[in-house]
Amino acid sequence: MNIIPIAFAFDNNLVMPACICISSLMMNAKEDTFYDIFILHSASENLNKFNLDRIPSYYKNCRIQYRTVGDEFDGAFEIRGITTPAYYRLLIPELIPEYDKIIYSDVDVVFRNDLGDIYNTDISGYYMGGVNSVAHMDNDTNRYYAELGLDAKHIIYSGNLIINSREIIKDNIIARFRELRDRKLKFQDMDMINIVCQGKIKYLPPQFCWTNYINKYAVEQNPQLLEVFTEEDIHLAKNKGLVHYNGQKPWKGYCVNFDIWWEYYRKSPFFDEKFYFDFFYNKLDELDQLPLIKRIKILVRYFVYGKK
Repeated sequence: MNIIPIAFAFDNNLVMPACICISSLMMNAKEDTFYDIFILHSASENLNKFNLDRIPSYYKNCRIQYRTVGDEFDGAFEIRGITTPAYYRLLIPELIPEYDKIIYSDVDVVFRNDLGDIYNTDISGYYMGGVNSVAHMDNDTNRYYAELGLDAKHIIYSGNLIINSREIIKDNIIARFRELRDRKLKFQDMDMINIVCQGKIKYLPPQFCWTNYINKYAVEQNPQLLEVFTEEDIHLAKNKGLVHYNGQKPWKGYCVNFDIWWEYYRKSPFFDEKFYFDFFYNKLDELDQLPLIKRIKILVRYFVYGKK
């Protein structure tokens, strides 16, 4: 049996997406994979565990454990609606000391493959393993990281990580994360990880964090993308990669690959027929209520850009 520890951090606002995320993880688990699942949440919040506790009854090769987090990141800088639990991943080596290496994932994610191969990546000598965010391909983001003294070509996403807890504890890295808690960083925990861990980051293939933004560059066949990832890696990521919705959320509105999330939602034990139909009927109503000029713009966008 291959035991893979994995941690998630969220509050009551994301319990439903978390259940779908974890269900997708289990749907794609190999027979000899066992997921030791840790859920990090605020000690001051009464997390709704009813559906989370049901997951092991649907999928036998996992267990759910909870770890509460104190108030040390309460009041830390928040932006773009990303709240305090985003910082909890920085504390994982202290919160989950029983593993020297652990995967962390956000819950706005659909897993489409077993994580055994990625977990077995050798990250000896590194603090973190993550996927290059190709931040240098956006001019504003490129300038932002230059102002921080970082090279935008070497920035990783923080939403899907392999954490080398042993190395982080040995070098007292969490203390350095804590020093940055009040700094107004645009990408919060992601910036903290890249600032503190620079030079000791293992770069992983894009199938471990296939985001809307990387997908956009891949569809546009941007040659800069091939300077970061191979064509084979891009192909694997498109077809089997972990889908990370790091923009619009598919349970809230239309976005790239939203159909994949809804496919897993329908297959999950948490499927709610009323929620499903309400979502799509409400979207139809929104289109019906659009003024004529906006409908024309949608048609123009489809026929001009959609045909390319």
